[in-house]
Amino acid sequence: MAKKGWRRWLRVIHRDVGYLCVGLTLIYALSGIAVNHREDWNPNFSVERTTWQVDGARDLSAAAILRATGNPEEYRSTFKPDPDTLQIFAPPANYTVDLRSGRVVREVAAKRPVFWESNFLHLNTPGRLWTWVADLFALALAFLAVSGAVFLKGRTGFAGRGKWFTLAGVAVPLFFLWLYG
Repeated sequence: MAKKGWRRWLRVIHRDVGYLCVGLTLIYALSGIAVNHREDWNPNFSVERTTWQVDGARDLSAAAILRATGNPEEYRSTFKPDPDTLQIFAPPANYTVDLRSGRVVREVAAKRPVFWESNFLHLNTPGRLWTWVADLFALALAFLAVSGAVFLKGRTGFAGRGKWFTLAGVAVPLFFLWLYG
């Protein structure tokens, strides 16, 4: 009876901890996929680019270039990374001017909803208190892994086919460590 009792309680606790982990798991999963593909796209921001051609840009001031593009925005500062390039910072936009060709590119970045927030948490940008939440989540996942392996019995439990899936789950990261390590 005692053995049956602990399995029942383990199953109840496993279920409830699993429900608690659903939201965090979805955040980490979404962010993990986004961050894994950051070479293909910017998961945090969408960038809108607009291009103009301005004649005589080499001889124009930053304010004159902005007026010529139809964007007479107040600019915060300018920077010349090289003799042929002028960058104009006019939040929320940034302009890059090719002084030789007169090509002006305006970029406006906007946070991607859901992705920005997910990555903010996944990459532990808040630090401090969020670190504790992330650590508790990691412990909860470890508990779910162990308790899930323990409370099933018979052919479908850990003593049966479960051990083979567990070994496969350990073998995959070991293989990649061997391959790339």
